[in-house]
Amino acid sequence: MENLHHIVVVGGGAGGLELVTRLGNKLGRKKKARITLIDAVLTHVWKPLLHEVAAGSLDASTNEINFRAHARKHHYEFQLGRMNGLDRTDKRITLAPIRDQEGEEVVPERHVNYDTLVIAVGSTANDFGTPGAQDHCLFLDSLAQARRFHTLLLNAFLRANHDAQQGQAGQLPITIIGAGATGVELAAELRLASRELPVYGMNALRAEDVSIRVIEAADRILPALPNRLSAAATRELERQQVQVLTGQPVSEVRPQGVVMKDGTELTSAMTIWAAGIKAPAFLTELDGLETNRGNQLVVTQTLQTPADNDVFAFGDCAACPQPQADRSVPPRAQAAHQQADTLYQSLVNRLQGKEVVAFVYKDHGSLINFSRYTTVGNLMGNLSGRSMYIEGKVARLFYVSLYRMHQVALHGFLRTGVIWLMDRISRAMQPRLKLH
Repeated sequence: MENLHHIVVVGGGAGGLELVTRLGNKLGRKKKARITLIDAVLTHVWKPLLHEVAAGSLDASTNEINFRAHARKHHYEFQLGRMNGLDRTDKRITLAPIRDQEGEEVVPERHVNYDTLVIAVGSTANDFGTPGAQDHCLFLDSLAQARRFHTLLLNAFLRANHDAQQGQAGQLPITIIGAGATGVELAAELRLASRELPVYGMNALRAEDVSIRVIEAADRILPALPNRLSAAATRELERQQVQVLTGQPVSEVRPQGVVMKDGTELTSAMTIWAAGIKAPAFLTELDGLETNRGNQLVVTQTLQTPADNDVFAFGDCAACPQPQADRSVPPRAQAAHQQADTLYQSLVNRLQGKEVVAFVYKDHGSLINFSRYTTVGNLMGNLSGRSMYIEGKVARLFYVSLYRMHQVALHGFLRTGVIWLMDRISRAMQPRLKLH
């Protein structure tokens, strides 16, 4: 094992986990290379599902992947830890100490040597320095945050329901700052929750007592997507009685509300920040590696850092240029999936003495899911380059297939089929919302 080429992948998100799975099956199983995955948590949940976990539409425990168990099946190693340093001369990374919930040190600071390093640590919310955002907003960057959100949501419903039973105003205003895909989809999931909870005993609180608003600084929601898709999403939110406010940013977040740029104050019992992303700050301090304003590592089209060909980065934490384009690859799940495919081929090629592969992003379109109500989206034509608008059951089918494709990459077709069957059984036996 000591003489094997050591590929270290930091970050077990969608792209990182898909990459180590394929490398482990190809190289680790045949002892052609040593593959190690490092992540700060023990389990993986597909990040686009976190808003469903937060609202209670999805039970995360049935969709988690344990890194240690997955590593054993797919011939790679797993180390629990958070990267906080890099020494390119000695080719090693530093992992911060692991501490328990009381702050006691469980494992001291460690070093992990590599021959090839891949950084895929994803992104975190970007509050753009908005006063009060860090103190008074909820975020959905991790499974822990989504679970905390769900607990607070159930408590807020319980409190409002009790007030209504006592003859008081059982109002529950919820504000989502940012109307990208996460903000829009979360609004629909919360509306579903407001209509489902009375079925399970909270019948003093009416769905119309739960006011949900989405605030977007741009002049329309989903500003990065086509106008037609944005307009369709706006109509659907309004149909679900979600207030849509566009064209003005939030200037301050307070404990019980938000303040708009024009000074308007809006009451809010729960405020969620979904208005932007940035890469983790520690990337700006990694032994001379170049980063941009969003903390992303600057990479070439081969996903290598210009300063060191043995250090790669991809996914949300990397700024990858594209030919004939004036901006980097967008931070989207489909981009990370495609980059994992390219990087897999590049790393196999390197071990065989061949050239690495340049990454070319292919936009297959976008899909926005409004919980159990509907799905809208556009699919990009591979030949014509034009997009095709879809909605309803057809769009929902494509939306679900995105997650199933991720599962196939991690488990193969047979096991994904079994997982799909178990999901169907679970949905038939469990309540439609997670109630604890």
